[in-house]
Amino acid sequence: MKRLLGIAVVVLALAAAGQSPLQRRVVKDVLDYFHSRSNVQQLFREQSVEGAVERVDSSGTFIQLRLNLAQTACRKQTQKRQNCRIMENRRKPVCLACYKFDNSDVPKVLDKYYNCGPSHHLAVKEIRQRDEAECRAVEEAGKVSDALYLPGMFAFSKGLPA
Repeated sequence: MKRLLGIAVVVLALAAAGQSPLQRRVVKDVLDYFHSRSNVQQLFREQSVEGAVERVDSSGTFIQLRLNLAQTACRKQTQKRQNCRIMENRRKPVCLACYKFDNSDVPKVLDKYYNCGPSHHLAVKEIRQRDEAECRAVEEAGKVSDALYLPGMFAFSKGLPA
């Protein structure tokens, strides 16, 4: 049993090693959000991350990912969350997460959007279009157009005669 648990820990560590620190932060935040919902009674675990996108530009870092969750045998109030086994043929929701972080040493969230539901729910055309629009808006957060004042913007207005 200890050997099986050790193998599981190694597999999870290898999966997490492929993710950047910001991606791991997004996964943790989405899981916290999902477990905070009143209709969720069981504990869910990350099963896989698909389609992870990470783009860095002058306004910050944009991250988009699909997080596949799996229901475990533990209640969400359980203190020991490491030993919860995944239950086969149970709920397997999918969460789409879009986050924009600034470029500071300790990145702050500029904007975020997430949507969690059954896997067939996120495939509906209207929901997919809304998700795409929301993610585009998140990606644009912090761009130059959001700035109220840029240096030199009013440089010539003071030189005009009154």
